[in-house]
Amino acid sequence: MDIDRYVAEHQATWARLDELNRKGRSVRRLSAAELDEIVSLYQRVSTHLSYVRTYLPDPALVTRLTALVATANGIVYGRRSGAWSSFSRFFSRSFPAAVWINRWFVLAAALLLLVPALVLGVWIASSPAAFEATAPAAVREAYINDDFESYYSSEPAAQFASEVFTNNVRVAILAFAAGVLFCVVTAYILVYNGASLGVVAGLFAAMGEQPKFWGLILPHGLLELSAVAVAGAAGLRLGWTVIDPGDRPRLPALAEEGRRAAVIVLGLVAAFLVAGLIEGFVTGRVANTALRVAIGVTAFAAFWTYVVAFGRIALAEGYTGLLSDERRAAEHRAAALADRAATAPTAA
Repeated sequence: MDIDRYVAEHQATWARLDELNRKGRSVRRLSAAELDEIVSLYQRVSTHLSYVRTYLPDPALVTRLTALVATANGIVYGRRSGAWSSFSRFFSRSFPAAVWINRWFVLAAALLLLVPALVLGVWIASSPAAFEATAPAAVREAYINDDFESYYSSEPAAQFASEVFTNNVRVAILAFAAGVLFCVVTAYILVYNGASLGVVAGLFAAMGEQPKFWGLILPHGLLELSAVAVAGAAGLRLGWTVIDPGDRPRLPALAEEGRRAAVIVLGLVAAFLVAGLIEGFVTGRVANTALRVAIGVTAFAAFWTYVVAFGRIALAEGYTGLLSDERRAAEHRAAALADRAATAPTAA
């Protein structure tokens, strides 16, 4: 079949889908019958797109049909519930995609946190001189025996959780925003927080109080440090883009990475909220250490399972961690549907 004949045969179908697409930019304007019709036409034109791409590879026609299918896809799948759909898409696609794209920077941020913690912790725990240099003996004993634990119940739970949440969000914003300074300040923030953790861990280890330390840190710390590492990774990627934007112009590349970093920080608000609630209501108030730690491990495992699973799905669907991804993802889904339909070209 030649291309002119194919266009003439299906022009009316394409024109009708285009008409419904224009009307359907606000789903409330489509009747129930029109919604059913647009679904049917979406499937039919997807098959047409597959046929054209396989047997009549005309660039102009492929572009036209791809736009029709992508727009219909957005109406059928992306705009069914307004604000709730946007909220759901952010947490099921945009945020995990942004984190998963940054996974190697997350690894780098985690190393900047954990290596200083490990080095200082081992050093203070194994070196009497380093242990003695941390603070006067009376201050160390008071901190280890009472102050560290009592801190977590020093205020009403709701107030304490709110303060912790606010402070963590502040640190996250600083860690990502400072990345534009060639990664230096972000790296410093990560190393400083890791070193602080290592000093405390070393003190408790030197005094034989490791179970007490881990029982108070792990419930909220696993999720909290994960979120700090993810925020730091956004800052590191931002700084690295300043240093090496790749094949993109520096300013547009920086703007794109800044938008992706903003998505990450917005998504981390939920993680910091959960971590703050655990720190306020669990760490200092649940007497059973095993239960406290189990809650922390569960939150940690749930966060990373969610990021990895949904992040990989989102990338496969064409998301890149930007709020403007929906049309790109719709085009990706349209192309994938067209490829699947290529196995049945006679349906055209």
